[in-house]
Amino acid sequence: MKKLATLTTLSALVALGTLQHAAAATELQISTWAGPNHGVNTIVWPTWGSWVEEATEGRVTVNVVHDMGPPGSQMELIADGVADVTWLFHGLMPGRFELTKLPELPTFEDFSSESASVAYWRTHNEFLAEANEHRGVEVIGVGVHGPGALYLTEEIDSLDDLDGKRVRIGGGIMADISNALELTGVALPPASTYEAATQGVIDGAMLTLEGLKSFRLAEVLPYTVQMPGGFYRGSFSLVINPDTWASLSEEDRAAIEDVSGERLSRLFGYMMDVVDERGVEFAQQQGNTFVELPAEELERFQQIAADLPSQWEAGAKERGVNGEAARSFFLEQLDVVDSEEGLSTEEVVDQSM
Repeated sequence: MKKLATLTTLSALVALGTLQHAAAATELQISTWAGPNHGVNTIVWPTWGSWVEEATEGRVTVNVVHDMGPPGSQMELIADGVADVTWLFHGLMPGRFELTKLPELPTFEDFSSESASVAYWRTHNEFLAEANEHRGVEVIGVGVHGPGALYLTEEIDSLDDLDGKRVRIGGGIMADISNALELTGVALPPASTYEAATQGVIDGAMLTLEGLKSFRLAEVLPYTVQMPGGFYRGSFSLVINPDTWASLSEEDRAAIEDVSGERLSRLFGYMMDVVDERGVEFAQQQGNTFVELPAEELERFQQIAADLPSQWEAGAKERGVNGEAARSFFLEQLDVVDSEEGLSTEEVVDQSM
């Protein structure tokens, strides 16, 4: 009887421990707004999810949920607790985000999105976070997409040929560039661009190189015009609900911080570099034409965009940030990060492979 009582007690303790472990486990609901084949869904969330689960020894896992809301509503979804984590494109919320235009400014130099995203994270922490543009959510990473290009239904020989063309744009510096080029900007989410081009609503689009494949631009906009370093870049952040963050144990928050922040930012940039390459390969397979504008047109665009940095710096000053120092720091960090070791394929989950 004593042995039976002991076994019963041990069984009860094991069952109690199992229940306590189950109760302590947390599943983060990730809201994502791009299609299932987009790199953020095939690379970023699967990789970060595996990092989080390993770092917390299984106490925290992730679940990716599609179509919880349009891209521009994601900030509100997280602030209201509808989901726990998401990724934001800042250009979709004009007026709210202005400092985030910093990594979007044309540099006329080539650099990887991985380097840009890490440099951006460091600059965010050093200068931009104090302005509290992300109030209502906790920032766990930032990102920069690759060189923004211009995709058209017809080939052009000069920037003058763009006058009046109806071109899909997002927000941020992209909108400023569109105005400077005297385009007729049509505000559309990336996923709506294919249909708009098919129906003749637009003559072109400003988007990333990865959009050639992920948003099927190569199928409907056969001419790609590029600038050294891109016409613009795009700024993103990855955020978590503050209450969700506070509900995690101190141990788990520390574990997640170790695989977020700069590392998550690096992962986002790594993903953008990979999918850009795949976008170009897809366009080449489709027989698309990559237009090379004459050198004088490249110089002309530099002149058109010359005032954008000073305009950004003035806006940063209004928000209490030393814009000149922040921009200098960002450009310095681009060089620093470029000499550092990046992510390897062994560290990354890629569900598209």
